[in-house]
Amino acid sequence: QVQLVESGGGLVQAGASLRLSCTASERIPSNYRMAWFRQTPGNEREFVARVSWSVGMARFADSVQGRFTISRDNAKNTVYLQMNSLKPDDTAVYFCAAGPATSSSSTDYRYWGQGTQVTVSS
Repeated sequence: QVQLVESGGGLVQAGASLRLSCTASERIPSNYRMAWFRQTPGNEREFVARVSWSVGMARFADSVQGRFTISRDNAKNTVYLQMNSLKPDDTAVYFCAAGPATSSSSTDYRYWGQGTQVTVSS
């Protein structure tokens, strides 16, 4: 059972940057993807970004393309989400996920972190 722990959330002003981290409790299998989702009250979890663990191929939601980047450190079993030019609409709980996923659907991911709050004030 892989456990994921996120960190790095907080309260920032619009235009600022934050970096989220997600560390896994054990080595991530090479066929896994790591992803970030976000959720606001009353809404479903929304895909933000994903990266393939082996080759580092990344995909982003249109809403964050060009502002967010995702990277991983295989040696540390850690994935990062660098968020730049933050907007109030980015306010959400951000979740890290892992699994042998082939899509950006939340149902494709097997393991989830507890979430970290990101709040962007205007």
